[in-house]
Amino acid sequence: MSLSYPVPQGPVPTGHGARNAAPKGRGAATNPGNRFESIQLEPDPGESPETPTRFLRDPARSILTRNDSPDIPFDVALNPYRGCEHGCVYCYARPSHEYLGFSAGLDFESRILVKENAPALLRRELRSPRWKPQVIAMSGVTDPYQPVEKRLRLTRGCLEVLAEFRNPVGIVTKSRLVTRDADLLAELASHRAAAVWVSITTLDHELARSMEPRASSPTQRLRAIRKLTAAGVPVGVMVAPVVPGLTESEIPAIVQAARECGALQAGYITLKLAHGLGDLFEDWLDRNYPDRRNKVMNRIRHLRGGRLNDSRFGTRGRGEGLFAKEIEGLFDLACRKTGLPRTPLKLSAAAFRRGGAGQLSLDL
Repeated sequence: MSLSYPVPQGPVPTGHGARNAAPKGRGAATNPGNRFESIQLEPDPGESPETPTRFLRDPARSILTRNDSPDIPFDVALNPYRGCEHGCVYCYARPSHEYLGFSAGLDFESRILVKENAPALLRRELRSPRWKPQVIAMSGVTDPYQPVEKRLRLTRGCLEVLAEFRNPVGIVTKSRLVTRDADLLAELASHRAAAVWVSITTLDHELARSMEPRASSPTQRLRAIRKLTAAGVPVGVMVAPVVPGLTESEIPAIVQAARECGALQAGYITLKLAHGLGDLFEDWLDRNYPDRRNKVMNRIRHLRGGRLNDSRFGTRGRGEGLFAKEIEGLFDLACRKTGLPRTPLKLSAAAFRRGGAGQLSLDL
């Protein structure tokens, strides 16, 4: 595959201009300074940063990353893209863009790195005798079905490889585009080797449009659950993130709607704001929900021991204290009422074929 990507003509202006209007279709309004850089470019007063999306080649030499976190339900992840055009203002992956020399703000959603050799790298990994068949998570960092996937089809290419080897895969996405690949997912699911979790933050279309500007609408995500279920693909719903003081009251409605569309499992994650995400999110509240800003930020701090982030294992996904218990209780009640279990969907590597199609299965 040969593609041409426009190269940025210099850095995007940075700065902390609170209350700047966000460019159309963007979650962030500015480019906060990179915490690893000592020199920053400040825009002139009133200047609007450039926001066209640039796609840059990522010369990756490997495609699978590993984690050893005890509270993350996967050990191996695959990300065809770095950065995400969905532009979710709260995204925990935003600070990862700073390792690439970019900002966690507008850069994260407008400077997308593309691993165009992802399927070839994946095939090489799975062919290796060192590979131990296991679940691969897609979207460990950014959404594998962000808008450019419709054109580049890298996620589909990786699924074709996974189907060839019958290696299990779990996908988390906010995009209806996942239904395009229902054929491959259903093929894998016939071997208990595929599951999809659709992430739904809110059912309020206006809130979703401002908080997750280029992700599929809540209605489209529910339709994706229904379509995948009809194709024989097991689907769960992730109520994520729960924004305390803003979206927790929607938990019962989200769980009920997902159940009615065929979801088989439910989970949730409570918002935390690492590194510069606190300023980005507070700026977004200032621009969109100024009357709730203090309530939301104070509740996040209450959940996180007075901070905006708590990275301790076991607590970072839920938080602690009164509000954490209230959110968990509301979620548990919603699951009991709908009969939707919290038990994770189980996947199997028993059908894995070391050499791909036409080879004998490996007994695990």
